[in-house]
Amino acid sequence: MQETWRSRDERVVSATAAGPSASTPQESAQSASTTSPALAGSGEYASPLWPLGGRRAWAVWLSALSIYILAIFHRTSLGVAGVIAADRFHISSGQLATFVVVQLLVYAAMQVPVGVLLDRYGSKALLLAGIITMSLAQFGFAYAHTFAAGIVARVFVGMGDAMIFVSLLRLVALWFPPARTPIMTQLCSVFGQIGAITAEGPLAFALRDLGWRTSYELAAGAGVIFGAILVVVVRDSPYRSTARTQVRLRAVRQGVAMTWREPGTRLGLWCHFTSQFSATVFTLMWGFPFLTKGEGLSTGMASLLLELMIVASISTSPLYGAFTARFPYSRSSLVLTTVTGIMTMWAVVLLWPGRAPLWLLIVLVLVTAIGGPGSMIGFDLARTFNPPGRLGSASGIVNVGGFSAALGSILLIGLLLDHLSPGGPNTYDLHAFRVALSVQYLVWFVGIVQIVRLRRRTRRLVHAHDGLAHLRVGVPRPGAAYRSGRPPGR
Repeated sequence: MQETWRSRDERVVSATAAGPSASTPQESAQSASTTSPALAGSGEYASPLWPLGGRRAWAVWLSALSIYILAIFHRTSLGVAGVIAADRFHISSGQLATFVVVQLLVYAAMQVPVGVLLDRYGSKALLLAGIITMSLAQFGFAYAHTFAAGIVARVFVGMGDAMIFVSLLRLVALWFPPARTPIMTQLCSVFGQIGAITAEGPLAFALRDLGWRTSYELAAGAGVIFGAILVVVVRDSPYRSTARTQVRLRAVRQGVAMTWREPGTRLGLWCHFTSQFSATVFTLMWGFPFLTKGEGLSTGMASLLLELMIVASISTSPLYGAFTARFPYSRSSLVLTTVTGIMTMWAVVLLWPGRAPLWLLIVLVLVTAIGGPGSMIGFDLARTFNPPGRLGSASGIVNVGGFSAALGSILLIGLLLDHLSPGGPNTYDLHAFRVALSVQYLVWFVGIVQIVRLRRRTRRLVHAHDGLAHLRVGVPRPGAAYRSGRPPGR
């Protein structure tokens, strides 16, 4: 293992010494974790067609980002169309929730297969396949009249959605200097929230003024426009030779196994698992009922608090990106700090005598929202400890974490609410929500245990191999331990 890291680092640094990605010592050191070993060994790697982080890189990123924004819009569109959907399909609230659960289940189940396909075919092909799949699914949803037809449409929405984000992350890793990658990853999350805001506002007005069919037809039609831009602008790599590994099908299982064996991959998965799920559960399913049925807020105020979560996520994402780039050694510590803050605020609200005051609920949604930016650290860990030939599968594995945790939490909370309030949603009360939402602590406990366990192994790896020396930046005090060559206390 040690020789593998050293040889890869030596090849990459020597090949990129004159390239644009080696503009600073930090970038030269970090190139080991973001550059394909196959490219590093060729003379073509040092002569990219376009400079990393240049105008073409931004054009590629913006085009792919527009696809991601549209994907977020499609993912969250049912949130504002829920009541209308229940009337249209003549379904109960439980069946309506099934739309969301099925969509998330497909999304999570597709992550590893999508990652393998991404490593084989590249970002452009998967982005195009994803947006076509989602657009056709939304078009079908516009004309669906039965519950079964609606489920089929949401299955394909989840399938197409699964292809988008990891493809965008791969473009970021290949088109931008390594030192900028954490910040660019957070910016993807920031601007992706535009899709959620669009679903909250314009789609709601369209459903009211234009009706169900026209609204979803327009949403599907947007995919044609963004897809055409994608075909013209996006290129998988700035280099003369392909930046993706041509994976043989018989080697797929071995490649995924190698990715999984990297402690950094599993650490990224559990960071994503632990920090993301609470915000996802709150925004996609149980936040609005908790605020209205449990805490007694009006529907307008509850909607405002959900939009405030989006603003908080957008505001804090650049800070997380800057910290991650500056202190790569302390990334898991930032995740643990974030999760501790979220757990603390939920404890205060759930233990508050009676209904919580509005100011406390505002603090709750603000703190819960930062779990989104915190979860992006998981992808940065996967990028660090895997070569680009496995970056797709690594990102897919990480992305399974948060959505699996969210899916399980949504189901457990729903089961507890049904048990405590057998009369249905109209009988939900604060006590039922307090008991049901406490299930989050079980998920947090499992995640924290795994983060602490795996970061010990990952930090030992960082100190054992010279190829990972750049990750020792930001080693926590006492610094004397690091300067003397001894690993710091963990």
